[in-house]
Amino acid sequence: MPQPAASPVQVTHSGGPTVLLEIGGLRLLTDPTFDPAGSHYASKPAPRVKTADPTISVAQLGQIDAILLSHEQHFDNLDRAGRAYLPQAGQILTTPTSAQNLEGQVRGMKTWETAELTAPNGLHIQITAMPARHGPAAMQAAIGDVTGWMLEWEGQQHGALYISGDTVLYEDIVEIGQRYHVGTAFLHFGASHVDLFGPDPLSLTGQAGVACANLFAKATIVPIHYEGWSHLTEGRPEIEQAFAAAGLTQRLRFLPFGQTVALNV
Repeated sequence: MPQPAASPVQVTHSGGPTVLLEIGGLRLLTDPTFDPAGSHYASKPAPRVKTADPTISVAQLGQIDAILLSHEQHFDNLDRAGRAYLPQAGQILTTPTSAQNLEGQVRGMKTWETAELTAPNGLHIQITAMPARHGPAAMQAAIGDVTGWMLEWEGQQHGALYISGDTVLYEDIVEIGQRYHVGTAFLHFGASHVDLFGPDPLSLTGQAGVACANLFAKATIVPIHYEGWSHLTEGRPEIEQAFAAAGLTQRLRFLPFGQTVALNV
């Protein structure tokens, strides 16, 4: 029997890394951040300041079936309000290390491990943990583990839906492009920077995003996590400039904050 259809996917970008995905009635939330602008975090290795309000409040979320949490150790991916919300979600998928530090229905997933969730309309959605590296290899013990995600279901028109998590471009991202036909890529941009870790960025630059677009041939690139935090050094202008210089502007799609839009996946 053929699977129910799930396209288009309903997507709402609250800001930062926080995106609500609705697939066949299944409601997924990435990296919950709901603190107000001006919030300060005395976090290691460097303090962070939130500079933009979320455009969706916790009260507006409704029931969330699963949270796709790239990592819990950094406030810009799980802030105070986001952490307080976790017990209300049906389940949380994250890294094994992050799972040890969270309570509730939490599943720690190793890289390349797959979980299957069933949408209310009967659609089976495979969610696979993707490799990610949040900065230079030499700094990973201090920065901690991170995961990305690949979402697949029968009937996708353009290919799998990829969410990078906080990562730089490195050999495992190349492998993702070899393993999967990615049709839509939600990439964590921002070129985050912490002086303690040296000059190298800890997340994707505009130029690295162009390289990802070339790896994921024909994929629509959806930038997220490029604004709203003090440690981010590149925003929308830098991303747009990099893609324009590469002749890839038509592959780039910024989502309006706080508005639900349909993506053909």
